[in-house]
Amino acid sequence: MRLTGPHSQPVEVCLAALDSRTDGLTRAEAARRLAQHGPNRLPEARGRGPLRRLLAQFHNVLIYVLLAAAVVTGVLQQWVDTGVILAVVLANAVIGFLQEGKAEAAMAAIRGMLAPRAAVLRDDARVTVDGADLVPGDIVLLEAGDRVPADLRILEARGLAAQEAILTGESVPVEKASAPVAPEALLGDRRSMLWSGTLVTQGTARGLVVATGPATEIGRIGGLLAGVEQVTTPLVAQMDHFARWLSFLILLAAALLLAYGYYVGHHNFSEMFMVVVGVAVAAIPEGLPAVMTITLAIGVQAMARRNAIVRRLPAIEAIGSVSVICTDKTGTLTRNEMVVAAAETPEGTFEITGEGYGPEGQVAPEGDLSRLARAAELCNDAAIVYRDGQWKVEGDPMEGALLAFARKATSDSRAGAGRLDAIPFDSRHRFMAVLTESGDGRVIHVKGAPERVLHMCGDIDPAKWLGRADAMASHGLRVLALAEQRQTGDRIDPVALEAGLNFLGLVGLIDPPRLEAIAAVAECRAAGIRVKMITGDHAGTAAAIATQIGLENPGRVLTGADLDKLDDAQLALNVTGVDVFARTSPEHKLRLVTALQLNGLLVAMTGDGVNDAPALKRADAGIAMGLKGSEAAKEAADLVLADDNFATIAAAVREGRTVYDNLKKVISWTLPTNAGESLTVVLALLAGLALPVTAVQILWINLITSTTLGIALAFEPTEAGTMARPPRPRNAPILSGGLVWHVVLVALLFLAATFGIFTYAIDRGHSLELAQTMAMNMLVVLEIFHLFFIRNIHSTSLTWAAARGTKVVWIVVIAITAAQFSVTYLPPLQAILGTRPVPVLDGLLIVGVGAAFFALVEIEKQIRLALTR
Repeated sequence: MRLTGPHSQPVEVCLAALDSRTDGLTRAEAARRLAQHGPNRLPEARGRGPLRRLLAQFHNVLIYVLLAAAVVTGVLQQWVDTGVILAVVLANAVIGFLQEGKAEAAMAAIRGMLAPRAAVLRDDARVTVDGADLVPGDIVLLEAGDRVPADLRILEARGLAAQEAILTGESVPVEKASAPVAPEALLGDRRSMLWSGTLVTQGTARGLVVATGPATEIGRIGGLLAGVEQVTTPLVAQMDHFARWLSFLILLAAALLLAYGYYVGHHNFSEMFMVVVGVAVAAIPEGLPAVMTITLAIGVQAMARRNAIVRRLPAIEAIGSVSVICTDKTGTLTRNEMVVAAAETPEGTFEITGEGYGPEGQVAPEGDLSRLARAAELCNDAAIVYRDGQWKVEGDPMEGALLAFARKATSDSRAGAGRLDAIPFDSRHRFMAVLTESGDGRVIHVKGAPERVLHMCGDIDPAKWLGRADAMASHGLRVLALAEQRQTGDRIDPVALEAGLNFLGLVGLIDPPRLEAIAAVAECRAAGIRVKMITGDHAGTAAAIATQIGLENPGRVLTGADLDKLDDAQLALNVTGVDVFARTSPEHKLRLVTALQLNGLLVAMTGDGVNDAPALKRADAGIAMGLKGSEAAKEAADLVLADDNFATIAAAVREGRTVYDNLKKVISWTLPTNAGESLTVVLALLAGLALPVTAVQILWINLITSTTLGIALAFEPTEAGTMARPPRPRNAPILSGGLVWHVVLVALLFLAATFGIFTYAIDRGHSLELAQTMAMNMLVVLEIFHLFFIRNIHSTSLTWAAARGTKVVWIVVIAITAAQFSVTYLPPLQAILGTRPVPVLDGLLIVGVGAAFFALVEIEKQIRLALTR
């Protein structure tokens, strides 16, 4: 089974060489070939190995400082200090290594969920399979917006063009046809071929798979799949940049402090050096970017569990702050299980019963709908199959409903009619036409938008039937007009169709709203998010569905024609007050997004077609449909909905807000505690006082708390009331005035509590070592209480649910508590850290001061929340 030069071979030769047929392979043969040729998958880019990932953890300003400090303390033979410093370095590297591994694994899993799908013919039936399951000899069906899944020899093409820039560098789409080309034709001139990875920009095609995986052109030239996306967002990058410059500032301040302590305070250099190292380690938020990264990775996984697949990580921040969601109707707000519920012909009005895509149902009253049913069946690219105990559609759900209607209305089948030519549906001309030949001769059947098709019919009054279409649409029905024309030639002449059709009738299809979408719309409205429906449907249908799902202003509808009459300034003035846009094109979506953004709104936009890509890219959060969406739309989008459900968008907004809240919690916990730790030592040095904690103890506190407690915040669940808050302003800074005030307040309270306990211990006659041990434990207790406080930044922390915390929080707190008991009471560890056993009553006092700290910051928060509501 070998085929060379398929571009120059006739179709019949290519089929014979690959032992294939125009109706496709059998499932058994496809399975055999898959085992022989392997999956249709390109070799993946090699990622960093575990060793390189571990070594990368040491590429950090703080690590360089610590390693230099370890060398200096080693030279000074202060081996305990050297050991503690190296322990901090290794712990930071191991935690960063594990976090990065989890984050990359999360992104790799998401990448796997975006595996492409392909429509193929198997056993003479259309089925959808994973792109990796394609084999040479498969017959693939393509339409505009599809990504070509393998190298194909074109068998049939209609108005076909493909974007091949990834292979040829040519930015203009290339027209394609089934005719063979010269054997010596260059890659870009092989018009009879479609190449794996290229994009179908217009038309439809049927192609024969001639190469898969590494054997494709893109595989042969060494094209590799994109590597795992770097786990970062603008916010994380901003904080990484902030932490880097803050580190340099702290190192400069530490150097000045060292000079001051040695030359002015006349402290011993080696002791002073260790103190300065401790201050720098305490002040630099070295774990902040790493903890924020794992928070982001957890958010990606949480969204994936909600069927929202993140393609571009900045979307996590954007989706959580959207103020407007522009959504499609069909399949997103509705069930996408259409059924023909009514029909109107010149002979009368009919109701059709039945659910889903099954052929069971009745037509009432009885009448002859055979011509209408035949048009519905023949002007159709879908198939309905009985699988897993229910009827399912392969292809467009609307066309599946028309097939089910045809089987209810007549016993005739399209099996006896052969298709000669077709004009696929396009949003520009808004109809589909098919030329078939049967025992009755050659007939063109047309279906499409009533306002388009009715004007193409010469035997009726279009205005009268448009009125009937409006009446049907006012009941929430999606209305299609069907017509026919006798034909003698073997090609459709589009010009001859204009005003030359014979009208057959109208069919009304209904797609009921999803119950979960109704609840999700209500949730979005409570969250201050305006939901706008943009659909190609009739205005009456759109208004009826808008009312059922609970949009804020369903009574006012702007159509595509209305939008065309408005200039950009007028549209910007009108767009905020309108929630329903009907009879729109993809070009209108781009104008609507721009108009909403001109009003200062942050916009999420859904899309599924190839022409939706500009609007998806323009939107702050572009959302593609995973089931019905084209590959072009998915690639342009930031998020992909695996279930095409509006409720998933609302869930993604909730998760996006949760991720942002958790990132803010991590920052709000890290900066104040670092400031409190370092200022405690700095103040003592500048004031000439005894140090309340030693340098080694500072390093110990940083080792056990700086990253572990921060990681606990990454797993925080959604706070109550998250979807009751208004959206975050577009350019709201993360380092707000409120956060700066919180850093100052907490740092001052840390200073007061630590010096207070240290002074109390000295006054009680305790040794300096015991007083420092109590001060060290005071800092750890304050950080734990601060963790419980920061878990609820938008509500009270004085509830049982807040106190109960999460499993991760308690694991971390128990581990840190056990570690503190160990260094306080176990003699071997006491010798290393210079600690002494703390009396029980003094220990209870430390916990009591921590509780008082918690009460003070909680009262301040409640006062602040009360003033800002």
